[in-house]
Amino acid sequence: MIASTASLGSSGQGRQTQVDPLAALRAPGDPPWDVYLTGTVFLDIVFTGLDSAPVRGTESWARGMGSSPGGVANMATALARLGLRTSLAAAFGDDHYGEYCWDALEQGEGIDLSPSRTVPGWHSPVTVSMAYEGERTMVSHGHEPPPEEPAPDCPPRARAAVASLTPGRAAPWIAQAARTGTRVFGDVGWDDTGEWDLAALPDLKHCEAFLPNAEEAMRYTRTACPRAAAHALTEHVPVAVVTLGAEGAYAVDRRTGETASVPAIAVEALDPTGAGDVFVAGFVTGTLAGWPLADRLAFAGLTAALSVQEFGGSLSAPGWSEIAAWWRRVQSVEGQDPAALRRYAFLAGLVPEELVRPWPLRRAVPTIGFRRSA
Repeated sequence: MIASTASLGSSGQGRQTQVDPLAALRAPGDPPWDVYLTGTVFLDIVFTGLDSAPVRGTESWARGMGSSPGGVANMATALARLGLRTSLAAAFGDDHYGEYCWDALEQGEGIDLSPSRTVPGWHSPVTVSMAYEGERTMVSHGHEPPPEEPAPDCPPRARAAVASLTPGRAAPWIAQAARTGTRVFGDVGWDDTGEWDLAALPDLKHCEAFLPNAEEAMRYTRTACPRAAAHALTEHVPVAVVTLGAEGAYAVDRRTGETASVPAIAVEALDPTGAGDVFVAGFVTGTLAGWPLADRLAFAGLTAALSVQEFGGSLSAPGWSEIAAWWRRVQSVEGQDPAALRRYAFLAGLVPEELVRPWPLRRAVPTIGFRRSA
């Protein structure tokens, strides 16, 4: 297991992509977008520096606060910061929160919002997250969503799409995307129905990869072991990736017969918000770049590990500068396992020397509290 001895951050919003992981594969006639996704954008307000959980009947003061787009914006930001041309279809409120989120995603992260829309009179959903002791507590508020589905009937051409599968409900855009050659990567949330029936995920048949966590995978497959669950899932989808928390991740590719197991990276976890989204973004990046299964899994785990060292969802998504800084740093730490270092040796050919910045990096935390100067 590789240990990282310092936390790192990012340059915040307005970053410029410095590595194009698909550069060698791009050709005339390619889809205009690398990844398409749709969902609900929240305004996330994150309180940090709490010594403990809030106590009923008392007032707690946080030493820090940040705000950023959340919800599906966590995934979109993670993809864009890894150099993928990302298109997002979402509904935005016409309040200041919605305006801030739109600007942060379009101008700050370079995400295409042409399939998105502003809904007059709709209040943007808000989540307040309190981070302490490596855990989080969240409170959300939102009005009924707009009646129209934010996803267009004909999604834009893209190499890949990330879809959140909902038990008992099909999303027509997923089948449409798959029919046009888009590679669909599916994740899933907790099944509140308690049925855990794969037949209730009708869009799974359109997915190239399915990425549940260990508990979800075992419940869906009625198995007692995450690895057995991953193998069982390949009866329904070509690639199954099961995340194992502190134990890393395990993946099986039915078409090639490959399996891969990658341990987690030991880091000081401050806030797990958005780590699952970052993991999926890393795996999608490696898949589109054509990397071996083990490299894809290792890269996904690395990006997720870097994200939990910072507070917030989209705020914590790492870019190539953070990845480069980590790779250079861990090679100089005494006592590293040579075998573990070799597991990430593929990074040497991806991150140029000029990307490396002084260690540790510091994150700029944006806020909606300030106006631009005239």
